[in-house]
Amino acid sequence: MRRVREVIVVEGRYDKNALRQVVDATVVETRGFGIFNDRERLALLRRLAEERGLILLTDSDGAGFVIRNFLKGAIPKDRLKQAYIPDVYGKERRKAAPGREGKLGVEGMNPGVLLQALERAGATFEEERPAEARQGVTKADLYQLGLTGAPDSGARREALLRRLRLPERMSANALLEAVNVLYARDAFLALAEGAEGDS
Repeated sequence: MRRVREVIVVEGRYDKNALRQVVDATVVETRGFGIFNDRERLALLRRLAEERGLILLTDSDGAGFVIRNFLKGAIPKDRLKQAYIPDVYGKERRKAAPGREGKLGVEGMNPGVLLQALERAGATFEEERPAEARQGVTKADLYQLGLTGAPDSGARREALLRRLRLPERMSANALLEAVNVLYARDAFLALAEGAEGDS
């Protein structure tokens, strides 16, 4: 499985699942039109774009292009690559009927088509990861650091988020998702423990 350096942005979880069968990459969902009102998620996408670059891979229907155009205006152009799937008519297996325009979305595409779309977009393919995957930050780590489960967890999390230049209102789950993309576990733990010393 080929590893992609950039973070790939898709509309929903079924798209994410389909893509994870094709490449080893960090895949983030817009949650469909939810991205329009989710400042935290948009701020996270901007940060991920700054750190690793983004590849935008939405469905080829009207809704997919609305989301694509919104993100094109919100993310610096030099940090965003565009991946397009072709118009293929049909319906996904999990659905009872085709979508409004009758086109397959990202989740319904053949794996070869998805890989080709990423290649055409200029995805940066890296060497395969070693057999041992890097250990990520866990919910237990956040608890141990007092970022969850304690009376002052919210305030501690906000202070850490400011220090990490992430949106201050991120939930513990959103924090976990972000730090596992942006930091190696040891680097994050050192930053989080350093933040305790500052308070």
